[in-house]
Amino acid sequence: MINYPIQFQASAETTSGIQSQWKIEASNFKTTCSIPESFEGPGGTFSPEDFFLLSLQNCFIATFKVFAEYSRFSYESLSVQALLTVDKDTAEKPCMKSVHLKIHLLGVTDLKKAQLLANKTLESGFILRSVKTELTSEIKFN
Repeated sequence: MINYPIQFQASAETTSGIQSQWKIEASNFKTTCSIPESFEGPGGTFSPEDFFLLSLQNCFIATFKVFAEYSRFSYESLSVQALLTVDKDTAEKPCMKSVHLKIHLLGVTDLKKAQLLANKTLESGFILRSVKTELTSEIKFN
């Protein structure tokens, strides 16, 4: 049984200037982050936009894996390609406009159950449900 509330922690430290990278850490994972070149930063590392997209992509994967496990649904592999579009909103401010997920399940024998679990995942993934970004998907089974 999962006991709520659950807390996660992260830390970051940086120096002045948009060209400087910064160190980030969460769950004993450390890496470097920077402003992407498209926003006049140095690029070359993970950006906040990358983490936003990775969060949505991996929410789908983690939630699907849980639903599949509890449903005794097996598959050979699951891959998800994700595309984030950053654009301006109606107030002309940059926003995470849309995310498109290309979901591919290999080694599926029960297509009806696969579709049901994929739809349930898209509707139930709590990180997916927590954003106002438009979310679209396409699902391919083999």
